[in-house]
Amino acid sequence: MNRLQRTLAKLDGLPGPLRGAARNFALRRAVPFTGTASLDFVALTPERSEIHVANRRPVQNHIKGVHAAAMSLLAETATGMVVGMNVRDDCLPLCKSLQVNFRKRATGGLVARAHLTEAQRASMASETKGEVRVAVTVTDEAGIEPIECEFVWAWVPKEKPQA
Repeated sequence: MNRLQRTLAKLDGLPGPLRGAARNFALRRAVPFTGTASLDFVALTPERSEIHVANRRPVQNHIKGVHAAAMSLLAETATGMVVGMNVRDDCLPLCKSLQVNFRKRATGGLVARAHLTEAQRASMASETKGEVRVAVTVTDEAGIEPIECEFVWAWVPKEKPQA
């Protein structure tokens, strides 16, 4: 169990409605930009993440939909959180690359769901350095996938080896 898992496990004893609010508070403090966008951390386990963003004025574009940057933030956060649930405490997760293709106009709020395979999780647990392609889908309130994303995350040692 890594640091992020241990932190979130402390919230498990809270009543259901408080647990979600406490999880959002803790994660928004850890990654402040997620608080700026008011991302809602619906589910977070070592296997998967589910994160929601409401279509509200602070994240809207000029046509009153969720802004492209907010869509990208949502997908990046979903992939980053599932990686963060698995990266070893002696390593740092880093987004290495992202590809976002905008396919359709989004309707309402959005949900991003990311997951890792058992093999990917095992690699993160056993290797000091590596990279992983994280699967993510983003759907809107109509059930349509307005964007297609591909994220590659790397993990590296926190401390650089001494020469």
